[in-house]
Amino acid sequence: MAGPRAVEPTGLTAKPGAWAELALTLPVFILYQLGVVFLNVRNATDLVTARLMDVAHGDRLTYLGMTLSVGVLLFVVFAILGRGQTLRTGKVAQIAVEGAVYAIAMGTATSWIVGKLFAGPPAAAMDPFTGLVMSMGAGFYEELAFRALLFGLGAKLLVWLFSHQRVGLVQGSGGLSLRSVLVMMGWALVCAAAFSGMHYVGALGDRFDARSFVARAVLGLALTLVYATRGFAAAVWTHALYDVWVLVL
Repeated sequence: MAGPRAVEPTGLTAKPGAWAELALTLPVFILYQLGVVFLNVRNATDLVTARLMDVAHGDRLTYLGMTLSVGVLLFVVFAILGRGQTLRTGKVAQIAVEGAVYAIAMGTATSWIVGKLFAGPPAAAMDPFTGLVMSMGAGFYEELAFRALLFGLGAKLLVWLFSHQRVGLVQGSGGLSLRSVLVMMGWALVCAAAFSGMHYVGALGDRFDARSFVARAVLGLALTLVYATRGFAAAVWTHALYDVWVLVL
């Protein structure tokens, strides 16, 4: 006979399940995908847009229709698979507000830390449309690449190798040893450095600057903390809204 079903927490602090996390990030993903086709620049970690344009044979109207259709389909699929998870009316708004609060705190702390170490002018803003679209792309694709995949999978593997403990990729695991915590902290530093360094690579990369490298590394650590404690969706919204603040406002 099956035991009583566990009741999922429903308060503001409840972390969404894996499928609900993906559903909550879809507004950011779709906004980027709809806007980036009108720009001459794309996020460095964007592996989707070029392939969708190939399928659409370069026709923007076809691309936009495909993107909207894919977005609606994904939301329906994630909502069905995530039934019983923390995906209710108003959850997207809550995650967006939560991300805005984290973004303001993260930006304030980073400005203070970097200001203590370096002196120099702030980054220049973009035109509003480009800044908004690129902010959404950075929020989704960079969090997927550097927090969910690089940090999440890497931490799981390293903790298993060095401490023989299991770490949950989404909900986390309690009772980690001191060695496991130190391994995860060290890996978080490596991932933050990789996240920062990525911005100086490639034809569109920035010229290396110690001030911006440290600032981005600090932001990477802050986003890793958000990802580890509040989940992927919160990290995506925090990153996207922080970039809107910096690039647009």
